Amino acid sequence: MKEQDCLRRFLFEELGVRGEWVCLHDSWQETKQHQHLSAGVQEKLGEALVAVVLMSATIKYEGSLILQAQGDGALKTLVTQSTHEGHIRGLARCEKEMQSGSLVEMMGEGRLVITIEPEKGEPYQGIVSLGGNDLAEVITTYFTQSEQLQTRVWLFADGTHAGGLFLQELPKQESDKPDWERIAMLADTITKQEMLTLGCEEMLYRLFNEEKLRLFQQEPVTFKCTCSQKKIEDTLILLGRQELESSLQERNIIDVKCDFCAEKYSFDKVDIENLFAGQAHKNESSRQH
Repeated sequence: MKEQDCLRRFLFEELGVRGEWVCLHDSWQETKQHQHLSAGVQEKLGEALVAVVLMSATIKYEGSLILQAQGDGALKTLVTQSTHEGHIRGLARCEKEMQSGSLVEMMGEGRLVITIEPEKGEPYQGIVSLGGNDLAEVITTYFTQSEQLQTRVWLFADGTHAGGLFLQELPKQESDKPDWERIAMLADTITKQEMLTLGCEEMLYRLFNEEKLRLFQQEPVTFKCTCSQKKIEDTLILLGRQELESSLQERNIIDVKCDFCAEKYSFDKVDIENLFAGQAHKNESSRQH
């Protein structure tokens, strides 16, 4: 049975190059099940989901990595997130149904924001232009600019699977240029069908059978939303008491639905009163200290 919903790392033992392979199935289905997306937008979201898994695996941290593409085209936003535990989620915002097109055709001019949110320490953010035919090209540019390491990314998705390949020269052990070019050229022969249907070992043999490779164990990837009652409450507090009370005059209940997982949270007048009473108490306590 084909490996899926996992990431596998590999190393070219005689070259200064490392790689990652990822294939998503159940986690991809769960990510998009609450969103009504056309085939073209689904493909872009699937690619972004694979990208955030591959990118999060390059960083030694505890926390999450968020990839957010924003543009002025019909496809306004792509947001995907992966934690160090392999928990992923994502969403797309599109103004009209789009069946296909390059990244620029669908998103227009814009930017890709990569945010690393460690559990301890300050967040880090990197920004790169959306220029390029596809997301893989944009991410390759980001790594080249931010890390000055030769990097290549391949991203594919359809309605069933999403998968990708990542190659990068090792820091402080830069590969010889001919070696890097040979490996990248071999990887460039991968097709969408092969990426989405072959298992990791079969695909690596198909691409690099003359190279000495070390393949590491599977790392599971699962869909898991990080929404919570407290996070929704914090968001409501930011909206302000006046706006919430105005909403309650129109309806007796404020319903909030998570865009990622469709979980519903409801607040009545008593809930909102308690929310701001608790906030006032917290502010008073902080002033006293």
